[in-house]
Amino acid sequence: MGIAKGFTEPTDRVKRLKQRIIDATPTVEADRAELITEAYRAHEKEAPVMRIAHANEHILNHIPITIRPDELIVGSATLTDRGCQLFPEYSYDWVAAEFDTMATRKCDPFEIPEDTKHRLEKVFEYWPGRTNSELASSLMSDTCQKCQDLGVFTVGNYYYNGIGHVCVDYGKVLKVGFSGIIKEAAERKAALDPNDPATIKKRQFYDAVIITYNACINYAHRYAEMALDMAKTEINPQRQKELLVIAQNCQNVPEKPASNFWEACQSFWFVQLIMQIESSGHSISPGRFDQYMYPYYKNDPNITHDFAQELVDCIFIKLNDLNKTRDAVSDELFAGYAIFQNMCAGGQTPEGLDATNDISYMQLDAIAHTGLPQPSMSIRYWDGTPDEFLHRACEVVRLGHGLPAMYNDEVAIPMLENDGVSLEDARDWLPIGCVEPQPQHKTDGWHDAAFFNCCKVLDITMHNGRCRGEQLGPKTGEMTDFKTFEEFVAAYEEQMKFFIDYLVEADNCVDYAHMMNMTLPFESALVDGCMEKGATVQEGAAIYNFTGPQAFGTADVIDSFVAIKKQVFDDKTMTMADLMEAVDNNFGYAVDPTGAPSGSDRSQISPSGSTGQAAAASGRSAMEQKIWDVVQSVLKNSNNVDMASITEAAKTPCGGGCKTDASAADLAKWEKIHQQLLNSPHFGNDIPEVDLLGRRITKIYSSNVHGRKNPRGGIYHAGCYTVSANVGMGRAVDALPDGRLAQTALSDNISPRHGCDVSGPTAANASSATIDALDFGNGTLLNQKLLPSAVAGDEGLKRFAALVRAYFDHKGYHIQFNIVDRATLIEAQKHPEQHKDLIVRVAGYSAQFVVLAKDVQDDIIARTEQTFE
Repeated sequence: MGIAKGFTEPTDRVKRLKQRIIDATPTVEADRAELITEAYRAHEKEAPVMRIAHANEHILNHIPITIRPDELIVGSATLTDRGCQLFPEYSYDWVAAEFDTMATRKCDPFEIPEDTKHRLEKVFEYWPGRTNSELASSLMSDTCQKCQDLGVFTVGNYYYNGIGHVCVDYGKVLKVGFSGIIKEAAERKAALDPNDPATIKKRQFYDAVIITYNACINYAHRYAEMALDMAKTEINPQRQKELLVIAQNCQNVPEKPASNFWEACQSFWFVQLIMQIESSGHSISPGRFDQYMYPYYKNDPNITHDFAQELVDCIFIKLNDLNKTRDAVSDELFAGYAIFQNMCAGGQTPEGLDATNDISYMQLDAIAHTGLPQPSMSIRYWDGTPDEFLHRACEVVRLGHGLPAMYNDEVAIPMLENDGVSLEDARDWLPIGCVEPQPQHKTDGWHDAAFFNCCKVLDITMHNGRCRGEQLGPKTGEMTDFKTFEEFVAAYEEQMKFFIDYLVEADNCVDYAHMMNMTLPFESALVDGCMEKGATVQEGAAIYNFTGPQAFGTADVIDSFVAIKKQVFDDKTMTMADLMEAVDNNFGYAVDPTGAPSGSDRSQISPSGSTGQAAAASGRSAMEQKIWDVVQSVLKNSNNVDMASITEAAKTPCGGGCKTDASAADLAKWEKIHQQLLNSPHFGNDIPEVDLLGRRITKIYSSNVHGRKNPRGGIYHAGCYTVSANVGMGRAVDALPDGRLAQTALSDNISPRHGCDVSGPTAANASSATIDALDFGNGTLLNQKLLPSAVAGDEGLKRFAALVRAYFDHKGYHIQFNIVDRATLIEAQKHPEQHKDLIVRVAGYSAQFVVLAKDVQDDIIARTEQTFE
């Protein structure tokens, strides 16, 4: 009997619900923005936690609700499928600026109906001078702001939005209900010491919890009433029966403890939904769903496996109904309508036993049944994981949705212990958002706190602290003055420390703004430590408090150091002056103002403004292709070859990317240097000297981040993952010594550069595993693309599982896969209407391929296609 089990068909209901998601047009709605503005006007003199509690109450009592056809799990933030609400208390001006462009922008467009625009215009009149982003800005120094403006780093994630990046205690709600939380708050309030000055703030916190959770109960009861009303007029007997059960469920939960599996699913969903109504933070991660849901399945005498599976499938579809809009730049960095709801299965119990159960397998089957980007499904693997579970996970990944991602307990648990987490809590960990590890419902992780552009710092180092002519960093020496490779490394270290100082300043300013202004009672009551301390998550009341900024362009930086060491200092094939001249002139290539193509995919490089594909196909050099292009452009307009025209056309060879008076000799020289750099050894091929240098260089970032203090009493720890922002942030970086061209995409995550990992998947994985995960407590991410033929059949499935195990044996932390060929992706790019259901892995999340911006699509297409041959 084969190890591949195949998959059952989803129910017709699940198919219809899925189709609604696929066909939906994301739309902005104004209701929440209006309601919170009304509440702030009425309560603006109150303390922030009370003001937000009253805002929660007003929103939950009045926001329009709907129950959609076929739903078994109800509750929606918007009336439209995949719509989104707005959060002007965090920021609003970018929305007004994009009223006329949000529907047509290249990344994550949203419709804004005209009446919605008019309603929002009135709302926005209240908010100048009152937003959290303005408060954060007021705390930052000018240099800190300038570092962000010039692309060294961005803290825009929490600057303009809520924080999120949390897993709350869903299991507590299932056990005691919202009424139990209200009771706990009331008892703790009654026990306060009136002589303790801290009682004043604690009393407000408990009052805020009681107000908020009473409103949440009323919100669920509104759905119960709606379901009853709908049942009265429903003509389909089966649907009428479903609506009556839905009404009873919403009357019971989440107010009371869940008494069966359907109630547990509904209760879970209300928590997930309200978390994303209270605040605009993304990465609200359901966490270890199989652990807190399994008892309600196991102890439900009336549930069948098939109906339980349908309920889980319905939850997966509901997770895709939640949506969020960001400003145009941020949406480019998080392309694909990403909200990063990471759900986990497998792993260990807090006692160190295998945690896999029936719900774990249902989660995997739900991926196969729904085939949608959310949840960002993950599995935890350790030595005790059943072979059947790993094979099943690989079988699901083989379907091509990019899910689940895979994590190594044998690395994650020591990572957390290294950051001060107890062993028991570390065993109960989950990945948040993309890949960030945290103990569930005990942590304010502040993951994704910033995007730090290591390539930009390298660029600045190479120019003695200058950023495109402006002195931004310290003067650490001109490249031509460095006599040894170690002097260059020391200069990079000094620049890195300088810019990380300002990164920490920026993050701490935003942290303080949330602490002062955005204290969240609903979230805080479900994070351990807050009820005990009578304070919110934002004030540092969680058990564990981290801040996690992530590094960008890892492989580009590694390959650049390798190339400089080999070509300039070791082999002396070029002088530093010649290298810098070639780099500063973009190796004679045009700079594409759109940011395309990917400089690490030679088939897409555009020499001197050409398509570049002809050059790649013919084997022409950049200079040869330039001459060819000039001749072709002249012949296009005339049958006669006019040498004067050719001479004139040749005066601007680089499209602004290099000297306009560059000679043919210059172009030839730069192209030779470019090829020498591209032919240097590359990270991703299991070359020990390259990988060890890479390990050293990445430590420069992580060691400068780790251990710094945040305002919540916790520490910083580094991450290394890029979402889709490696494309957008590449536009701030000029050419690099690894041969990457100016303003093109950076390398992603800890993956090798596209097309440079030529020694097979195991070699690529071995290199990536040399980046010490213990140095990156905020997580690392490895992308890999395998051809479908490589994992076909039982033998392919065995090889696939062996590849995962080998990477984890090398102490790799995380790996994820796209199982798709380039031809399929190119066809979907050409005919998006025929491929709406094509899901790909972008970074720490999956997305519909056809909704991604073209340059993000191109970056995914450019990833190396690996086989086992």
